[in-house]
Amino acid sequence: MEQVKLAEHIIVVGAGIGGLTAALGLAKQGFTVVVLEQAPELSEVGAGLQLSPNAVKVLQAFGVADAIEPHCFTPQRACIRDHRSGRHYLDIPLGREMVKRYGAQYWHIHRADLHQELVRACQQHGVDIQLNQRVMGYRNEKDHVKVLLEKQTLRTGLLIGADGVHSQIRELMLGAQAPIFTGQVAWRGTVPIANIKGASVQPNATVWAGPHQHMVTYYLRGGEFVNFIAVEEQASWRYESWREEGDTEVLRSKFHGWHPEVTAVLDGCESTFLWALNGRPVLPTWHDDRVVLLGDACHPMLPFMAQGAAMAIEDAFVLSGTLEKYDYEYAFKKYEKLRKPRATAVQKQSRDNASLYHMHGGWQGRLKLEALGVASKYANGIIQSKLDSIYGHDVTALRL
Repeated sequence: MEQVKLAEHIIVVGAGIGGLTAALGLAKQGFTVVVLEQAPELSEVGAGLQLSPNAVKVLQAFGVADAIEPHCFTPQRACIRDHRSGRHYLDIPLGREMVKRYGAQYWHIHRADLHQELVRACQQHGVDIQLNQRVMGYRNEKDHVKVLLEKQTLRTGLLIGADGVHSQIRELMLGAQAPIFTGQVAWRGTVPIANIKGASVQPNATVWAGPHQHMVTYYLRGGEFVNFIAVEEQASWRYESWREEGDTEVLRSKFHGWHPEVTAVLDGCESTFLWALNGRPVLPTWHDDRVVLLGDACHPMLPFMAQGAAMAIEDAFVLSGTLEKYDYEYAFKKYEKLRKPRATAVQKQSRDNASLYHMHGGWQGRLKLEALGVASKYANGIIQSKLDSIYGHDVTALRL
C-alpha cells in the first residue's frame, strides 16, 4: 500500500453484491481497491434474486454478463395470480420481449452464483479481498481516511460503505438508527425440482396474492430449483437477521389451502429461514467528506419490486463512473444527486406493492387487482410506463 498513491486507493467495506460490483468497476477504472469483509469466509445466503434489464446492462458494461449468464434462468412471463384459484390478475411477457424493449435480458440467479462470478472478476482485476476485517471506526484527515479495524489502522484515499442494511459505516457517519419494522416477515428457501410432486410450476416470475400474505416463486439454475419468498404480516418481530432458521411445518400451515403450485413447492421444502422486513428513514446525506454509502447501506429495499440488488448494481456503476471523471467531493455529490431520487422512488413503489399483494381493504383490495388485470389487457400503456421507469432506466447511458 505504501507504493500506491492514497488518492488512487479505495477501501470498500462489504463483500456483498453491491460492494463487489463497485470494487470491480473501480478496479477497471484503474483504482487500487481493497474490500474488507467481516465474515470469516466468502459466501452468500442460499436464495435467489432477480436481475432485471437495468441491472444486466451494468453487468454487461463491466464485462461479467457472459460469465454470469450460464448460471441464470430466463423467465417467460411475470404474473400476479390469485392465491387459491390461480387466476391471473396480471400477465406480461418477459424473455425475448425484455431484450426487444430494453436491450437486455431479465434473469433469475442464485445469489451464490452471482457472488462467485463477481469475486472471480474482482480477483482477476487485482482487487484485494480481506476476510475477518471488522471496521470499528473511521476518521477523515486532510488527504486520506483513517480506518480503524480491530487489530490495525489503515489509510486510504476514499472509503465506501457497502455493508448492507445493518451498515456499520452508516452508523459511524450518522449515528445509530433503530430499524423500522414494516409488520411483515419473509420466509425464503430453494426447493429441488425433484422434490415437487403433484403440480407443475410454471417457468415464470409469479406473485401469488392473498389476504395479508403473498408468495413469489421462480426457477433457478436452469430449472433445477424453485426459489420461493413467502411473506406474512405480523404485529412484531424480535430479530433482524437473514439467517433465522424457520420451521417448515409452520410455514406449510400458514399457506395451507393455497393453490396446488404453492403447496407443492412448500411440501417439497426441506429447510427455510426467515427475516423481518425492516425499513430505514431516508438519510439526510449519503456521504461524509471522503466516505460514501452504497446499496442497502443508504437505501434498503423491501423485496416487492425485486430491485434490491439491481439498485446496488446501478449505484456501483454511477459511483465508479463519477469517481473516474471528477474529484471525490464533486463525484459524491453528483452520485447522490443522480441516485437518491431514483432509489427513493423505487423504495416507495416497493412499499406500495405490499398493500396490493396482500389485498388490503378486503373486496377493495381485490378490486385493485382486478383493475390491474383490466389495465394490462386494455390499457397496457399504463402498466408499461411503470415498468419502463424501472427496467428502462439505463445508468450506462447517463452523462456522468
